[in-house]
Amino acid sequence: MGTGGAANSNSNAAQHNQHHTPRARAALANAEVEEKKVVGPLAFRARRNPSPPPPQLAWLDVWPHRCLRRQCPRLAPTMSSPRAPAKGAAAPKEGSSPAPAAQPEPVHEPPTNTQIPFDDDDGDSAFDDDASALSSTASLSESIFDYRSINGRTFQNSKTTEYWGPNDDRQNNGLDIAHHFMVMLKGDKLFDAPIERPKRVLDVGTGTGIWAIDMADAYPSAEIIGTDISPIQPTWVPPNCMFHIEDAQLEWTYRPESFDFVHMRTLYGSISDWGELYRQAFRALQPGGWLEDFEINIHLHSDVPEVRDDPEHIFKRWAKVFWEGADRIHRTLRIANNGTMRKLVVGAGFTNVVERSYQVPVGAWSSDPKMKQIGAYNLAFMDESLEGFALFILKEIMGWKYEEVQLFVMEMRKAIRNPRIRPYYLM
Repeated sequence: MGTGGAANSNSNAAQHNQHHTPRARAALANAEVEEKKVVGPLAFRARRNPSPPPPQLAWLDVWPHRCLRRQCPRLAPTMSSPRAPAKGAAAPKEGSSPAPAAQPEPVHEPPTNTQIPFDDDDGDSAFDDDASALSSTASLSESIFDYRSINGRTFQNSKTTEYWGPNDDRQNNGLDIAHHFMVMLKGDKLFDAPIERPKRVLDVGTGTGIWAIDMADAYPSAEIIGTDISPIQPTWVPPNCMFHIEDAQLEWTYRPESFDFVHMRTLYGSISDWGELYRQAFRALQPGGWLEDFEINIHLHSDVPEVRDDPEHIFKRWAKVFWEGADRIHRTLRIANNGTMRKLVVGAGFTNVVERSYQVPVGAWSSDPKMKQIGAYNLAFMDESLEGFALFILKEIMGWKYEEVQLFVMEMRKAIRNPRIRPYYLM
């Protein structure tokens, strides 16, 4: 899913681990021209040429992780308004940025790990609970804290975005766990764009802000801005990192050509017009800037015949009902399927698009030590997140009873915890 930055992989891994919440840490313990990039279960890289007319580049990874970094001091509150420049940023450390890479020709790469070696012995993970702080800009309306509650889980009450995921501590902890194994999946890199010294970075749909914080730590002289519809980010963050409450589906408030990197990940199920989202990213990027998008294909797979050949297996029924529910509210969960991202990114004006695919194990069933660890963290992420994923779409959109949702989640949880069927998904 990426290029360059091998020299920084160890320091990057150490940096992003520091930002995990106590519960996330416990769960983890238990468990060229410059371009525009997009990354996910499918990974794409496309480019915007630096001279007019500006064709552009993009990275598309289809699955939950695409990270950028900048190193900076910590423990400074951020309550700044949009587009306010970072103050007191230190100069970038030598060797902290990924090495630039020659511009590849447009290519569709095969899955990076086409077959995951499996092991007969397995173990699962458990985790605790913690609380997370909130952050917003100084001008935020109190309405952003007007959450709605569904059977004890809280969701953002947005008029423009039917976001299907909760924004409570339990779900946010799962996001932090996912961030950890996604960085591992990328070889301990936060991003793949061949950017030597990023200056201004936008993280769209920042969630808990963990990627933006890691980015700010890695690139202290850069300005990192994270946007989201929920104010769930930490209050104390690096001085060159700030968070704005913004809906990515509305007109962006940033000046055209004001960023050299735009990062997105796991926005699946929350966007009604992906083409317009990518067009706004294109407009916000400077010529030669990069876009990365990392989305996930929610359909789980198994190569075990009894699962693969069963049309009524929980993996197939889960994907089918989620696809239908998301389609009802015009928020597709299939952005990572069948080349959709590539088509939309190219249509937005990006060029030299690179697409990559990964098989990501669920559970520690792989015989490969790294994939075993990734699978253990992935299982912890899914185990923590399944109920939150299901509650809004199945109960509120599909009209299921709460008890039916719980039984469906229990069936899925039992399946992903079974190392014998070796579950995985593509990203």
